[in-house]
Amino acid sequence: MTVVALLANPPREGLVGTAIADSTPLSPAEAADLYEAQFRDAVLAVERSGGELLVNYPDEDDLPADYRTETSPEAELRTLVADTLGGTDEVRFERQVGSSFGARAGNTVTHLLREEGADSVAVVTPTAPLLSRTIVDSAAMKLRTTEVVLGPSSNGRAYYAGFTRPIDFDGAFEAPALPTLAERGRDADRSVDFVEPSPSLETGDDLLDVVPMLRARFAAERVVPDYTAAFVHEKGLDVVVEDGEQRLVRD
Repeated sequence: MTVVALLANPPREGLVGTAIADSTPLSPAEAADLYEAQFRDAVLAVERSGGELLVNYPDEDDLPADYRTETSPEAELRTLVADTLGGTDEVRFERQVGSSFGARAGNTVTHLLREEGADSVAVVTPTAPLLSRTIVDSAAMKLRTTEVVLGPSSNGRAYYAGFTRPIDFDGAFEAPALPTLAERGRDADRSVDFVEPSPSLETGDDLLDVVPMLRARFAAERVVPDYTAAFVHEKGLDVVVEDGEQRLVRD
């Protein structure tokens, strides 16, 4: 069983989704709501798979002062998980430790592999809207015979990174993360493989890719991420071409 560490922030306005709010018709509050929807979908994807979900949350003191509240990040994310799954009995929650994303991801992976004896550990975030049970299980199968399994995304990003043995994580998730993670794997004499590509959703340009994909899945009556798809539908998001350029619009 692969432990899937979901590294997430509490979906607070101005703390998450800022790049989307700065470049689309969505407000900062709506961008935070979109992040929450993606978090819920990631929780569902792992819960429906054969993986074990671990929610990795930041310490309140590690957040910028303007975004601290009386509710701790752990409590806030626990509430969302409980509302999404109907409880938290099967979900682990652990605090993030490290000064950068790479350090936090690396500390989690290394601790679980070396100290807890996990067979494999994967790192994901709420910014992979099309992460699914199928992808999680496919990656877990590959991790039975491969030491590093990566999920390619747009612009050199990696939406999934799974390991059976640690690598050098220092700066490994800095852009472009995908080739860096692959190189670090080979530098550590690890075998490396990939699962199917999938988009990331962090910026306004990403929405230009993701929204048409979701609308195509609607039209084809294929599986869509429950909460993210509902958000796109409720906000009436669509992509149009004007003067040869794509633009995100809403009803």
